[in-house]
This record gives sequence, structure tokens and C-alpha cells, in this order.
Amino acid sequence: MPNSSTVSEFLLLPFTDTRELQLLHFALFLGIYLAALLGNGLILSAVACHHRLHTPMYFFLLNLALLDLGCISTTLPKAMANALWDTRAISYQGCAVQVFFFVFLVGAEYSLLTVMAYDRYIAICMPLHYGSLLGSRACAQMAAAAWGSGFLNAVLHTATTFSLPLCHGNAVDRFFCEIPHILKLSCSNAYLREVGALGFSFSLAFGCFVFIVVSYVQIFRAVLRMPSSQGWHKAFSTCLPHLAVVSLFVSTAVFAYLMPNSISSPSLDLVVSFLYSVVPPAVNPVIYSMRNRELKEALRKPWI
Repeated sequence: MPNSSTVSEFLLLPFTDTRELQLLHFALFLGIYLAALLGNGLILSAVACHHRLHTPMYFFLLNLALLDLGCISTTLPKAMANALWDTRAISYQGCAVQVFFFVFLVGAEYSLLTVMAYDRYIAICMPLHYGSLLGSRACAQMAAAAWGSGFLNAVLHTATTFSLPLCHGNAVDRFFCEIPHILKLSCSNAYLREVGALGFSFSLAFGCFVFIVVSYVQIFRAVLRMPSSQGWHKAFSTCLPHLAVVSLFVSTAVFAYLMPNSISSPSLDLVVSFLYSVVPPAVNPVIYSMRNRELKEALRKPWI
């Protein structure tokens, strides 16, 4: 069997072997990709150019849009190229780059969603201290910490994964390179280091999840104590989009990684991997713009 010194490329799992369906998938992926570029690009432009949106909440939203653009650009263009040219191959170096950027951007996005939960907690539960606790410097430091944590996580996992010898071929059971499926190709005793790193990252991710849940418990308690329905509406209009994005992000990832083997199949695995790697970056702009009046007005009016 080939090992890491002889493997020069990996074979990704195709969505279909029928040429007509491959072209249909290419057109579908292209439409989704262009929609994600347009939606996230509009948010970037609105927040950057509209002075009324120069607040901590929209600063973090701008960072989220950047991460979404990077995340979907890491996986979907290669899938489109493979569907268009009827190929499954990705080079060893290309696979490593794809793994690095996917882990980097997904990790940074999850950290940023945690920071955004803290932003909503301060805004609703401690509004008098909002300006002092979330000044421009503090916001920049928290965003940099989110990006930095994703980068360090990606360096750790990419270096560990691609230092392992491969003893079980080069076929990856996903439409993009992903660490758990590359580990399946490694020698039986060699992958334990990466499993330990994955366990550490999972513990950190669970800690972030607990922080988000506790933050929203406090937020909902504060909202229920508000005397006016107008206060309820304003609080929920800013919190529900973030809560929806977190729910979509976490639920698709949990289903993908914790799906029982009894219901697993190649076709279902492809659909699930598509759901958690492509759908959130494409849908997040829609979620944030649906109930956000300020953002809608900024998209309609000239930049001021």
C-alpha cells in the first residue's frame, strides 16, 4: 500500500459519476458560490462604508462575512472544477492547503461566534458598560484572538496530520480534504497524536459552546424582565440572527461528526459534508439581513 512518501495526490469522493449530473452539480455549486459572494460582499461593503454601522456588533459581523467568504472559497471552487472536468484528484500539497484553511477559518468562525455572544450579553445585560467594555481596541483584540486561535489550531492539526504515514490508499470519502477522513488512511498506530489534538480542540469547542449557552440564558432572563414589548423586540431582533447562525453552524457540524455508523452511507456523507461546509457561509448573510432593519437600510441607501 502507498505511504506518505509515495502519495502525490488524493482522490476525492464525487457527487455522481453521470456526466449530465456532474454538469448540473457544477451549475448548482456555481449559483450557490456566487450567491455567497454577493451576500457576504454586500455585508462587507455596507459595514465598511456606512458610518452608522461602525459599532462593535457590525464590526464582528464584518469579520464573520470575511470568514464565510474564505470558508466557502476553500471547498467549493475545487468541487466545481472536479465536476466540470470530470476528475477526482487533488494534489498532496493542495489537500494540505485545503485542510489548513478549512480548519483555520472554521475554528476562527466558531471563536468569533463566541465573541459575538459576549457582545450581545454586554449589550442587553450590561448596557451602561457597553461602551467601556467593548471599545474599538477591545473589539480589535477579541477579533484578533478569534483569528489567531483559528490559525494556531490549523497549524497544529495540519502539521500533525500530514506528518503521518499513509498505509491505506489515497481515497478521501469527502468532496474536500478533511482531517478525520485522512486519518482513516494513516497507519493504525500513527494517528493517535492527531486524535489527541482533536480531543483538545473538541474540549475547547465544547467550552465555547457552554459559554454561548450561559450567555443566552442570561440574555433571555434579562429580556423577560424588560417592561416594554418594544425592548423585547429590539433585543430579539439583534439576538435571534446570531442564535440562528450558531444553531446552524453547530447542528450541521455535530450531525456530521457524531452521525451513527448504522445510518452512514457515501451519499449521505456527501450531503452532510455539503450542509456544514457550504450552507452556513451561503445562508448567514440572509439570516442577518432578514430581521436587521439597520442593515437593510444601509443596503438600500447611498453610503453615508
